[in-house]
Amino acid sequence: MALNFHQLHIFYTVAEKGSFSAAAQALHMTQPAVTMQVQSLEDYFGTKLLRRSTKRIELTEAGRALMPYAKRSIDLIRETDASMSKFTRQLKGRLQLGASLTIGEYILPRLLGPFGQEYPHISISMKVMNTAQIMEEILNHQLNFGLIEAPVNHPDMHMEAVLSDELKLIVANSHPFARRESVSLQEAMECPFVLREQGSGTRLVMEEQLMKMGADPSAMKIVMELGSTGAVKSAVEAGLGVSFVSASSVKHEVALGLIRMVPIEGIQFKRQFYSIYLKSALLPISAVTFLTFLRERDLQQWL
Repeated sequence: MALNFHQLHIFYTVAEKGSFSAAAQALHMTQPAVTMQVQSLEDYFGTKLLRRSTKRIELTEAGRALMPYAKRSIDLIRETDASMSKFTRQLKGRLQLGASLTIGEYILPRLLGPFGQEYPHISISMKVMNTAQIMEEILNHQLNFGLIEAPVNHPDMHMEAVLSDELKLIVANSHPFARRESVSLQEAMECPFVLREQGSGTRLVMEEQLMKMGADPSAMKIVMELGSTGAVKSAVEAGLGVSFVSASSVKHEVALGLIRMVPIEGIQFKRQFYSIYLKSALLPISAVTFLTFLRERDLQQWL
């Protein structure tokens, strides 16, 4: 019997999860199949790697020695996929992902076209929903990966910055600020605001940046909270208030003269968009190829 990567991956996942049942769920395998593969690996090395107890799996001395090599093998496979994805022009498969609202509605549609031209045999399925829903579907193995607007902290998730963005103050074309080259933060804070709902990625970034500048987000005059960027833009256009939104989301309205982006003196609301997926997962090559596309292309030519 030869040593194989599949067994190392299963062993590593069992050790990380602390149980055969949790590893089986993460790997889309039955628990007996996971147990059998670990036993085969132990037979290969001629020693026990895991100590089974009633509460949790524990590593033996041999298992602890194997762990860094198993991790390195997983990292090497991921690096290999990322490197080879540059050459897979005839790649076939299905790209399935989740995207939070701003990314899914305004960013990705402009990138999926160029990606589809390079990889015409990859079909794309995208769900647009909030970050909590994306994480839930990834944890339940309904999605391979997601793209979100604000960082998250979850022990089972790998997170990586893949896109840059900037929030801008937007006002109606009839607003007094529309004829200004810039405004101060104090002037902006005195305006009535139409904002995304609490917990949205856009709002979190705005609030964090304001606090860094010594401003109190709770002091804002919020006249309306809305559940989508499209609704926020319509409210601003109607003169109900001003707002902060992604610059990418208002290009059409700015070009038509319906909305104006106004710089705030001395402040830039820059942020990152992140990819997230399970640490225990090996992404399909279609997903690896798309993430490599996001990292290595000059995306501003399409945004």
